Amino acid sequence: KMKFINAALFALVSSATSVAAFAPAANFGVRTSAATFDFELEAKKSIEDLSDDELKGKKVLIRCDVNVPLDGKKITDDTRIRSSIPTIKYLMSKGAIVSVCSHLGRPKDGPEDKFSLGPCAIRMGELLEQDVKLVGDCIGDDVKAAVDAAKEGDVLMLENTRFYKEETKNEPEFVEKLAAPFDLYVNDAFGTAHRAHASTEGVTKYLSPSVGGFLLAKEL
Repeated sequence: KMKFINAALFALVSSATSVAAFAPAANFGVRTSAATFDFELEAKKSIEDLSDDELKGKKVLIRCDVNVPLDGKKITDDTRIRSSIPTIKYLMSKGAIVSVCSHLGRPKDGPEDKFSLGPCAIRMGELLEQDVKLVGDCIGDDVKAAVDAAKEGDVLMLENTRFYKEETKNEPEFVEKLAAPFDLYVNDAFGTAHRAHASTEGVTKYLSPSVGGFLLAKEL
C-alpha cells in the first residue's frame, strides 16, 4: 500500500509547479535555504512513517481543508472538518502540539469576519472533545506565543490563511513567517494539495519532514 501511496503522491505533486509538497529532508525545523527537495520513493511520506520521538513534543503545522459551507456563522455541513479528525487525533495521541491552518471562502481584501475560522474551531473542538483555540492570525508574534504556550496534545487553529494575498501567491517572505513557529508539516488537505500556495507547497521548503496525513492517503 505504501508503494501505491508514494506513486500516487508523485503523480499529484508532479502536476504542480514543484515536487516539494510532500518530500522531506533529514532534519526538523525551519530552513535557511529554500532548495527544492529531492523526491525519494523510500523517503517518509506519511505520518505513520514518523517515529514517536519524531512527533512527541513537536510543533506540527497541519494543512487541513475546513472550507465548509456557512449560513452566517452556522456550519451547514461539517464533513470536511470531520474528515480531518483522524489525523489530528493521531498527532495528539503521539504528544504533538497541533496547529491547524486552512482557508475559508475567498476573502478579497484582508480579514473579513464572515470568513473567520471561528465556527470551524468551535466545531472541531466539539468533535475532539477538547478546546481548540482560535489564534487571531496565521503569522506573527501572536501565533508564536500561542504555539510556544501550548502543551503536548493541544490543538490550535490559525486564522484564515487567505486573509493574506501572499498565501495564494506563495510569496517567500510570507511562507517563511508561516513556517517559523513549527518543527514539521503535515498536509491533509486533498482538495487543495495540487495548488502551489504558501500553506500547501511553500512551507515544505522550510519545514522537514513534510508528510501526508490519513485523509490524503485515503483519497489517493
